[in-house]
Amino acid sequence: MPAAQDDRLARSTCGPRMATRFAARFTDLPQAGKKRTNPVILGFPIAAHALGGDLMVCSSNNFISRRRSSKSFALKCYVGPFRRRAAEYHILNYQLVPDRNSAKLTVKFVPSSIDWSQPRPFFPPFSIKALPEGRAKQFPRVQADSTKFKHSRTTESRRKAVRDEFLRSYRSYQKFAWMKDELEPIAATGKDTFGGWAATLVDSLDTLWIMGLKKEFHESAQAVASLDWGDIHVGAVNLFETTIRHLGGILSAYDLSGEEALLKKAVELGEMLYMAFDTPNRLPGFWLNFGDAEKGKQIAGIHDPSASPGSLCMEFTRLSQLTGDAKFYDATDRVTQFLARIQNHTMLPGMWPVALDFMNEQVNDNTFSLGALADSLYEYLPKMHALLGGLDPTFETMYRTSMDVVAKNLLFRPMLADKADVLFTGDIHFDEQVEVQFVTESQHLSCFVGGMFALGGRLLDDDEHVNLGERLARGCGWAYSAFPTGIMPEIFNLIPCPTLEACEFDEERWKREGDLRLTKGFRHARDARYLLRPEAIESIFIMYRITGNPEWQDMAWNMFQAIVRETTTEHANAAIEDVTRLNSAKIDSMESFWLSETLKYFYLIFSPPDLVSLDEFVLNTEAHPFRRPRS
Repeated sequence: MPAAQDDRLARSTCGPRMATRFAARFTDLPQAGKKRTNPVILGFPIAAHALGGDLMVCSSNNFISRRRSSKSFALKCYVGPFRRRAAEYHILNYQLVPDRNSAKLTVKFVPSSIDWSQPRPFFPPFSIKALPEGRAKQFPRVQADSTKFKHSRTTESRRKAVRDEFLRSYRSYQKFAWMKDELEPIAATGKDTFGGWAATLVDSLDTLWIMGLKKEFHESAQAVASLDWGDIHVGAVNLFETTIRHLGGILSAYDLSGEEALLKKAVELGEMLYMAFDTPNRLPGFWLNFGDAEKGKQIAGIHDPSASPGSLCMEFTRLSQLTGDAKFYDATDRVTQFLARIQNHTMLPGMWPVALDFMNEQVNDNTFSLGALADSLYEYLPKMHALLGGLDPTFETMYRTSMDVVAKNLLFRPMLADKADVLFTGDIHFDEQVEVQFVTESQHLSCFVGGMFALGGRLLDDDEHVNLGERLARGCGWAYSAFPTGIMPEIFNLIPCPTLEACEFDEERWKREGDLRLTKGFRHARDARYLLRPEAIESIFIMYRITGNPEWQDMAWNMFQAIVRETTTEHANAAIEDVTRLNSAKIDSMESFWLSETLKYFYLIFSPPDLVSLDEFVLNTEAHPFRRPRS
């Protein structure tokens, strides 16, 4: 079979860190799986006839992976129409040469007007704890075997539809709200909600890379690398939101692209956020108040959301891993040690309440939930275990302990007419008499729990957690289908079964307690809004990657179609008032997580499993992938 002939120079941004750039001239390639000794200079695009005559074209769009050693170069791409098969080429005696045009793509770092590393702390730490040392442990495989994943024409068309929807919203942001935090999708104007540092731009940067929008990525990355953290628009910024969106977004974009300017910009931001830990006990407050920081008057909060200081560890740890500066890891480890100390000394031992007294390092709240205010604290436990390569047992212990309590106390099976095998999470309150009140009210925010259980189960080789994760993820998928719009509400209440096993549907009870406008089993939808949230598709994506079952893709596609149908505006997508009614009034809001999380998860569930593999990356609570250490 003749090999294709081509002498064009091409450019690649693919590689182990997706950052190697080189140009190539090649004369021939072997058939799939065959080896050649011809000296080859390799680059993109590559075309060759393989697998019975299919034309193989390897570019950034169908690239799967490459392996490079001192003796050979292995390249794997999808071949043929609709990406049905993969071919691997082994080329010996390869040679890489610099790309003469790569300088045009290099992002240039523009320093901020203030160097936040210079102010001397009022309460410096007595010591700095180093990152755990040693070789990362060998974790069980998270994703299903590659043979279980099928990529069809239908899958590819769905992926394109998601990408098109992203581009429509992103280009409207570029046109109407560039460098603002958010786009108002109805008024077609911008607004600042998170400090005025272009939250949507930063949050969506890695999505651009993942979707192969490299031109848009480099344009946007240059804008991000030029952000001025000294240009303060407000007196205080939300520490949690700035960390997960801005710091997480920039670190992820660097992890994917290798653009050094982005890491420098992340370090600048990290130095600024590090000031929030300059308190008497080195635990941060909810806000980074610049005036208080300048005067040494910062203190930790006495009733702050547990997820706020408790969900900074992934971003600060990754910054330490990339820079070698352990102070960022040390800062959040102090929060971790406080949480570990009190975990078994709360009103529900093993869990943390939704608010904590970080200033006095005490527990003073009586509500326990996996929803708002506490959610990502729990989400980060298995993810931190993976990010640290399993070298610190603290996060595994905290995860196992808390999830044992969750499984026994916070999960419930709804009483449904079709007896669907689904689970949801509720809340527990302790009244003044210290009596337990279990409330079967669930939230869209808590839909992440299915993915957390499934991921934690895979990482720790616990099949029971994977099974719980599947039932929880199915619950959120079912809830979407249970409403006229095909979308689940922000907060809703269901009538529970006595146990996690199936129970008979009690029609009379539902008529007494339920809202007869809703599907049988629902008591009410207390907050019927949909805010473009990602948590349901997040868990469904994780279940798909763990199982390879296309049923999850079909569920996701139904959700995507419903969301687009109900949220589309002239320019982008907007939150809606009431999912219980078709054609509901829209809210002039499009938070940055629409582009950072929701559409990213929809895109990834229809993408090849090697794109952001869960065995190579762990995603923060804003869906920013951080590279896991190699074992």
